[in-house]
Amino acid sequence: MTDFNNKTILITGGAGFIGSNLAFWFQENYPDAKVVVFDLFRTGERFSNGNLKSFGHYKNLKGFKGEIIAGDITQSSDLARLRDFSFDYIFHEAAISDTTVNDQKIMIDTNLNAFKDMLQMAKEMRAAMIYASSGATYGNAPAPQTVGREDPANIYGFSKLAMDNLAYEWMKKSDLPIVGLRYFNVYGPREYFKEKTASMVLQFGHQILAGKNPRLFEGSDKILRDFIYIDDVIEANIKACRPKKSGVYNVGTGIARSFQDIVDILQKELGTNLACEYIPNPYIGQYQFFTQADIEPTCTWLGYDPKVTLEEGIHRYIPEIKRLFEEEVHA
Repeated sequence: MTDFNNKTILITGGAGFIGSNLAFWFQENYPDAKVVVFDLFRTGERFSNGNLKSFGHYKNLKGFKGEIIAGDITQSSDLARLRDFSFDYIFHEAAISDTTVNDQKIMIDTNLNAFKDMLQMAKEMRAAMIYASSGATYGNAPAPQTVGREDPANIYGFSKLAMDNLAYEWMKKSDLPIVGLRYFNVYGPREYFKEKTASMVLQFGHQILAGKNPRLFEGSDKILRDFIYIDDVIEANIKACRPKKSGVYNVGTGIARSFQDIVDILQKELGTNLACEYIPNPYIGQYQFFTQADIEPTCTWLGYDPKVTLEEGIHRYIPEIKRLFEEEVHA
């Protein structure tokens, strides 16, 4: 395991879901590491689809003792604030992660063009670069989804694939680690402020706690996803700091489960027996019906070993789902 004590670590998007979990992992495990969080934070601005432009929220960082900088990765004047540091590791989580945003320019600006600036910073500071790619790069490619067989179905997936292609170019001329992690369906604490883009584990949990019948698409027992708990995602990020080989790797469990499974496990955990309502799926044609990560290269080259089953992950998550329901949903 890498010793991060006395290292300087940048987490962009550090007030978001995965970034904030990373920040606390370092704080709890390496108290002598200097962790800097850089995030746009929320402003109330929304895209044309009604969703927030930034999911970063101060509540995700309550208890964090490191340095916090508010800024936009697309603004060179904001990035200039990071020049005060010399980073050893950069975890680049900042992005527009909303797959329903159709503004192509802002998606490319934020996800791709800003990434080039971050790669340049990593080169100058001689920092390892671990960045968030996405399972959305695969679109409707057949399962198991394998690196090298991408077919993005929206501008978000396209922007993330373009990031990966740029990273490959930089890997050719860098002796420092550059690792892209293609997250599949991540769920767990600190995702609540993603609103409608939070996992269906959380959304179904709150439906059930409200006494509402869980609403599923027709055929949900056959709609399969690779759901991965946040703890395994953090492990992948840490392992990526010392890869056997730089590259782009899938981060999932390698096991596909259904949305029906989620509801059934939640009801068992919450002691409910609500009847499910099945509604037509309006997203046929732009919807992934079967995602399952090919994680063999991730295990081989990163030493990745996901341990949390869907049953175990939901069991760990239940106290937080209940707390959020009481303190946020009913606030």
